[in-house]
Amino acid sequence: MLDSVNGQTEVYGIIGYPVKHSKSPVFQNAAFNHLKINAVYVPFSVKPGELGKAVDGIRALSIKGVNVTVPHKEEILKYVNEISEEVKYIGAANTIKNIDGYLIAYNTDAYGFIRGLKEIIRDISKNKFLILGAGGASRAVVYGLLNEGAEKIYIANRSIERAEKLISDFSELNRVVKDILIPIRLDYIPDILDAVNVIVNTTSVGLKDEDKELFDYNLIKKDHTVIDIIYKKTPLIKKAEEIGCKTQDGIPMLLYQGAKSFEIWTEKDPPVEIMKENLLK
Repeated sequence: MLDSVNGQTEVYGIIGYPVKHSKSPVFQNAAFNHLKINAVYVPFSVKPGELGKAVDGIRALSIKGVNVTVPHKEEILKYVNEISEEVKYIGAANTIKNIDGYLIAYNTDAYGFIRGLKEIIRDISKNKFLILGAGGASRAVVYGLLNEGAEKIYIANRSIERAEKLISDFSELNRVVKDILIPIRLDYIPDILDAVNVIVNTTSVGLKDEDKELFDYNLIKKDHTVIDIIYKKTPLIKKAEEIGCKTQDGIPMLLYQGAKSFEIWTEKDPPVEIMKENLLK
C-alpha cells in the first residue's frame, strides 16, 4: 500500500512531458489503497528524444505498468513487444503492461470516452457527430464511435489530408466506414452544424483561455450535445452551457480510461467510485 512502501511494493506510473499536472496518481493510488494492493503510482517526466531510454528503464527497473500521455502515445509503439487490436487501428497507446520485460501496448482512451459518453447519450447509434481534430485522441474517439455504430461522423481538421488519412486507416475495419466518416475543413463547420447532434473537441485548443475558437461557437444550437476531452471548463464548454446545451468535460474519459488501465495491470475490478471520488477532490 502507498502508506507502507517496502521491498515488495510494485511500481506503476505515467510517462509524458509535461506530466506534473497529471491527475492520474491521485485516483490510481486511491484504487491501490482501497483494494490493499502493495503498489504505488508515480509520474515520470520523459522529455522528447528520451523515450527509448525511459522504456529501457521500465524493463530494467521492473516497473509493472505505465500510462502514456503526450507527446509519446504514438512513438511508444516503436519500443513494445506487442500491440492490442485497438492500437492497430488507433495507431497510439496510452497503457503499457510489463510482463517480465515483455511490453504490451493498449489504448483505453476509446473505452474511456465511450463509457463517459453513455452517461449523457443513451443510444450512440442514433446520433451524428462532429469531431474537432484528427490526431491521436481523435482516432481513439472515432474508433469507439465506429464500434458503437454511430450513424455519421464528420472529422474537421485544419489539414484535411490528416482527416483523410484517418479515414483511410479505419477503412480496414469494415467496408462501410467511408460512408460514415466524412472529412471536412474547419471553415466548413458552419455548413454542417445543423446535420449533427454531438460536437466533440479532441484538440488541445481551449487548454489556454486565450486560444482562438476552432469555429464560431455562437453557431452552436441548444439541441447540440457538446463534449471537450480537456478536463477543465474550456471556452467551448462555457459557451455551450450559456446556450443551454448538454455538456461534458474530459473528467469522465480520464476516469474510465484510467480504470480500464488499472484492470489491465492488476486483473482486478477497479473501484471506480473510489477513483471518481478522489479525482473530483
